[in-house]
Amino acid sequence: MNTRALALASTVGTVLQVAMVVAGHSSPAVKALFAVGGMGLSLVAGVVYARLAPGATRGDAAVGGLLAGAICAFLGILVSRLLGDVPTSLLALGTVSSAVTGAIGGLLGMLGRPKLATAR
Repeated sequence: MNTRALALASTVGTVLQVAMVVAGHSSPAVKALFAVGGMGLSLVAGVVYARLAPGATRGDAAVGGLLAGAICAFLGILVSRLLGDVPTSLLALGTVSSAVTGAIGGLLGMLGRPKLATAR
C-alpha cells in the first residue's frame, strides 16, 4: 500500500465530494445527482490512487482505490448529513457503494501502465 498515493487520492476525492455536496445544498439539480456523482468521484479517487502508486499491482490498486473511494465518500456524506441534506443511514450505504466504485477506479487506473518486469 502506497500511503502517499492514498493520502493524495483521498484528499482529491474529498475536495471534489465536498464541493459537490456544498453545491447540492443550494441546488436541487446537483442534489439529484448525489448518488451517481458521489460514486463517480470515488471512481476518480481510485484512478488517482493507481496513477500515483508506482509499482502497484492490480490488487494493490484495487485496495488503494477502494480505500480512497470509501474515505472521500464517507467524508462527503458526513458533510452532507451535517448540512441536513441526507439521512444518517446513507453514511453506510453510500460509503460501501463508493468503495466498490473506488476499487473499480483503481483497476481502471492501471490500464495503460507499463508492466513491470518480473523475475523468472
